[in-house]
Amino acid sequence: MVGPATIKKKQIFIQHEFEKLEFLSPSALRNLRSARGLCAADRSFPSGAWMIAAMKTLLAWMLLASAALLAGCATLDERQRQWIFQPSDRSWGRGEEAARGMEDVWINFRSAETGQPVRLHGLWSPHERFAADARAPVLLYLHGARFNVLGSALRARRMQELGFSVLVIDYRGFGKSSHTLPSESLAYEDARAAWDWLGRQHPERPRFIFGHSLGGAIAIELAAQVPDEAGTLVEGTFTSIPDVVASYKWGWLPVGPLITQRFDAVRRVPQIGSPLLVVHGSEDRTIQPELGRSLFEAATGPKRFELVEGGSHHNTNAVGQPQYRLALAELFGLR
Repeated sequence: MVGPATIKKKQIFIQHEFEKLEFLSPSALRNLRSARGLCAADRSFPSGAWMIAAMKTLLAWMLLASAALLAGCATLDERQRQWIFQPSDRSWGRGEEAARGMEDVWINFRSAETGQPVRLHGLWSPHERFAADARAPVLLYLHGARFNVLGSALRARRMQELGFSVLVIDYRGFGKSSHTLPSESLAYEDARAAWDWLGRQHPERPRFIFGHSLGGAIAIELAAQVPDEAGTLVEGTFTSIPDVVASYKWGWLPVGPLITQRFDAVRRVPQIGSPLLVVHGSEDRTIQPELGRSLFEAATGPKRFELVEGGSHHNTNAVGQPQYRLALAELFGLR
């Protein structure tokens, strides 16, 4: 058993080593000043900075993984899952207002990964022509890290404005869904369960998959698994987590083999069987537009890339609504 004095010494050592890595945010450094801060997730990052901070912290953590484990922290894999997903049950901005009128949806299944029962929470918002048009499209919305269904409701509403009836779901660990630490494989399983549920509810309607940021990688994986999607849309998405880490200042460090949550979308995108729309904001400082372009270039089927001038990681589907409409019409035949 490692004694308190030894743990304290190692915590001080880790703190000093992290401070040498100038790319860490001040909030991340503050959290490292205690054992609780070292081993707990930081949810204080401002909107728009969560993934940058998470990737920087992930990079620093892997450089010091052995020392941190000796100090009594959780496993490297668990820390990566926490930092990459940043699971939350909170809403941001005008999320609750945007979600008003959406219907609660509950999806129950037994996990093949864990053997445990799972309960996913989602929000369903039908388009105004849903009842009148039996072929009106439905869309599964897969959100990114940190933002749960309430935090994603405003963006989901914008997809509804484009003509879709939208189901947005929370992975395990988010919102009201089953409380467990999310992982890459569990998120894939959750997305598949939601997709199958949507198919059972609306078997005759064209179904589309949409993913934002981290959700885009999950959308690519789902599209590679299923044979019945009418189209796939991703926004602010990347090729892989190692590529995201490599895009930051200290990304040249050889930490790639230590990354367990890889989200290797660039490897899976050639296997999707539907037209692919890749959208990226030109001013995205969280996921570089070059990563979105590289994902697009790796796709082999019908595809389209839309660079939205002035779009950030969070407002591209607002700024880029006209481009979305044109792309949906020309790539998918949606009017």
